[in-house]
Amino acid sequence: MLRRKGGNRRERMFLFSWRDAGVTALILAAATLLCFLMRNIGDGENYVSMVFLFAVALVSRTTSGYFYGVAASVVGVFGVNYAFTKPYMALCFSLTGYPLTFITMLAVAVLISGMTTQLKRQVRQNYNARLEDMRANLLRAVSHDLRTPLTSISGAASVLSRNLGKIDEKRQRALLNEISGDAEWLIRMVENLLSITRINAERASVKKVPEAAEEIVSEAVRKYRKRFGAPAAEIAMPGELIMAPMDAILIEQVITNLLENAALHATGATWVRVTVKKQGCEAVFEVEDNGGGIEPDKLPVLFDGSASSYNDSAANSRSMGIGLSVCRTIISAHGGTLTAENVPGGGARFRFTLPTEEGEGHAQCGNHTHR
Repeated sequence: MLRRKGGNRRERMFLFSWRDAGVTALILAAATLLCFLMRNIGDGENYVSMVFLFAVALVSRTTSGYFYGVAASVVGVFGVNYAFTKPYMALCFSLTGYPLTFITMLAVAVLISGMTTQLKRQVRQNYNARLEDMRANLLRAVSHDLRTPLTSISGAASVLSRNLGKIDEKRQRALLNEISGDAEWLIRMVENLLSITRINAERASVKKVPEAAEEIVSEAVRKYRKRFGAPAAEIAMPGELIMAPMDAILIEQVITNLLENAALHATGATWVRVTVKKQGCEAVFEVEDNGGGIEPDKLPVLFDGSASSYNDSAANSRSMGIGLSVCRTIISAHGGTLTAENVPGGGARFRFTLPTEEGEGHAQCGNHTHR
């Protein structure tokens, strides 16, 4: 795309683009061809103006800036005069009522172009506003999540540095374990941030290959058991093999994040269970615990990256705001959905879906709903 220097709105209105020019020419050519066909059929001349007005609206909808819509308006007015007003194939400005008719047509066409372009601008502005809100939430969550482990690492290292040789081995080992644990937490959070960067990179796409859901879940649970002693992790798998196109590393990260979320925030939980099943043309993954559940007022903002969006009463000060935001980003990139709910009787359930292999009855997808 060729752009004039400068960034003000007036300059953006007149950006030149070969793509937009081609689209404009194609739409106007199609409108002209349709009008010729209608004229040959019979009483098509009465609808020529409407066809070109529709073409102007379509140009405004599919191109950027005012220029192409206005240009299409002018071309349409003169085109109707030249090709579809007697005498044909000649410009004639002496027809009775011509000035009012064609000035009105031009004014309506320009108005349609302007309204369509303005509507597109408002949509873009709303999208950018939501994007900025998401970035702000992410930044707040990053600041919160980095501060806590870094402060802990700094404090423990400072104690060791000032009191080396003065504190017993047991205390030293506890401080070193604390430093190691917080360092591992930082590494996992960096992995989450890298995943967001990878997915949101311009023109980046998730590379999916069919994977066995059982293998992904088993590996995530194995890593969880290695890091956490409680709550105990269980796996519930169906007898059939469930295959779904996915990026195995990213989906494993989602399950790991949800398990870690239970370990850190499921107050009083004694178990956490990962369930996989197939419903219609989707693979459904559930991570459920028997803890204290999620505060109802936090459910609507659970995945927006807010640092305190899970459970303010959780004993562990480490937030999972980033982890849950990453989970939704990954699942959305796979074409699935991620939801959270409280379980009757206590506990929380996180559920995400992944489309299974293509060709397995897409018609039933539209009729299928999850409980």
